[in-house]
Amino acid sequence: MSDAREYPEAPRVGVGAVVLKDGHVLLVRRNRPPAEGKWSIPGGLVNLGETTEAAAVREVAEECGLRVRLQGLAGVVERIISDPDGRVRYHYVLIDYVAAPESGDLRPGSDAADARWVPIGELGRYETTEGLAAMVNKAVQLKDFFEWE
Repeated sequence: MSDAREYPEAPRVGVGAVVLKDGHVLLVRRNRPPAEGKWSIPGGLVNLGETTEAAAVREVAEECGLRVRLQGLAGVVERIISDPDGRVRYHYVLIDYVAAPESGDLRPGSDAADARWVPIGELGRYETTEGLAAMVNKAVQLKDFFEWE
């Protein structure tokens, strides 16, 4: 089976981390397709033999320079993007976690053109990936419900 991101033979499994701190969410600007130029939560593909939790922690470190602690599952999203001929160009199953920062200095790296803390109330000012605001709001509700730090 091919591990191509574009026109895959099977869906690709990805992870994301909704990192929350003092009314802000950590966002990265993607620097490659399919969401190039858009703001999103840090995340990426799960490596063979890697748990989704380990992948989420790794992706935040690679993209933002931060060590995080996962606090729970925020949700699962499917992204299926077809080309003009109706062929599936991208198909991702994304598992998103709620997380809190533990250490490190925020800096963009690897797949991120930029990284910053964004006030949750200002998400509408950013060109974000589809469904981002809904996932952030869900993560905030879960965090508040479980009274995580």
